[in-house]
Amino acid sequence: MPSAPREELLRAQAARLEKNLRRHPDLEWAKVKKRLEASVGKLWSLAEMERTGGEPDVVGQDSKTGECIFFDCSPESPKGRTRACHDREALDSRKEFKPKASAMDLAAAMRIELLTDEQYRELQKLGEFDTRTSSWLKAPPEMRKLGSALCGDRRYGRVFVHHNGAQSYYSGRGSRGWRRV
Repeated sequence: MPSAPREELLRAQAARLEKNLRRHPDLEWAKVKKRLEASVGKLWSLAEMERTGGEPDVVGQDSKTGECIFFDCSPESPKGRTRACHDREALDSRKEFKPKASAMDLAAAMRIELLTDEQYRELQKLGEFDTRTSSWLKAPPEMRKLGSALCGDRRYGRVFVHHNGAQSYYSGRGSRGWRRV
């Protein structure tokens, strides 16, 4: 990653960490920055999360490994990852009006994972996300075998995690990801 974009990303991360201290009250920027600078490949993933509108922010730290955990923390589902069905199987099954991509393919290309149901609920404890959009989540294999997938949103002051046909796609549904650094 060239030095100018790397420095710009580090500045954005420092500003976001400072602005959202309640998401990570026990983390210091110097420690987060050190981990980021030591992980160029992972830094690239965060840059991709940023480029697609995810506003990645550190939301925790693994107590065993010391790794920082970043989630997409944009208020609404990342705009650069909307209009996608859930996964490649769903994309391939569409006969008409195929979307250009799948949420799982986009995540894999960025070297991130989709949030799980549990991670999405943890994210929602940090603020109000997806009040006008929804986000694809990682679907359990048994659900995918039945043709469905998970998505989440916040409406009426409540967090909803529900199912939808994996082949469906909407302009207001994107995907939220996460990455360890």
